[in-house]
Amino acid sequence: MKSNFLLLLILFLINCSSVKAQGLHLGIKAGTDLSEVTGYSVQNGLKGGFMAGAFAEVNLILLGVQPEVLYSQINTQGADNQSIKLQYLNIPILLTIKLPIPVLSLLVGPQFGTLLNKNDNLTTDGKKAITSGDFSMVAGAQLNLLKFKGGVRYVYGFSNINNTSGSESWNTRTVQIYIGLRIF
Repeated sequence: MKSNFLLLLILFLINCSSVKAQGLHLGIKAGTDLSEVTGYSVQNGLKGGFMAGAFAEVNLILLGVQPEVLYSQINTQGADNQSIKLQYLNIPILLTIKLPIPVLSLLVGPQFGTLLNKNDNLTTDGKKAITSGDFSMVAGAQLNLLKFKGGVRYVYGFSNINNTSGSESWNTRTVQIYIGLRIF
C-alpha cells in the first residue's frame, strides 16, 4: 500500500516538475455551436449558434488542465415555432490528455453555465421558463499546431433547465467546432 502511494507521489512530482518547461499559456477561441434543447415542448434538431472566449493551459508531461470562459449561444424553437435564444456564460474545466500523436489531445471535464439573458416572452405563470444554471459534461478532441488550436467536442447537459410547473425535462446538447490562438 505504501509502495503504491510512493509510486503515485513520484509520478505526480515528475509530472508537476515539467510545468516550468511546458508552461502556462493563455489564448482566445471562437467557433460554432450546433445545439438543441431536448423535451416535448421544444422542437428537437441542431440549430446553429456561436461561441467565443478565452482559455488557459497548464501543460504537464502527459496531462494538462484547460480552464475556459466562453460565451455560448443556444438556439431552438418552441412547440409553437417560437424562436428561443439562450445565451450562456460557460466555464468548462477540462482535463487534457496527450496522445502518442504529439499534435492531438483529448479533452474531458465538467462545465458550469449561467444564463446571461433569454427571450422576455418566455414566461409561464409570471416566472421565467428557463432556469439560470446548467451543469454539463464535455468530451472532445483538439488539434494543437504551434500556437493554433482546432477542435470538436460534445457538451451533454445534465441539468433540467425547465423552470415551468410541468414535470417535463429540458436538457441541452451541443456540438462545438472551434479554432483558437495561443497568445502566450
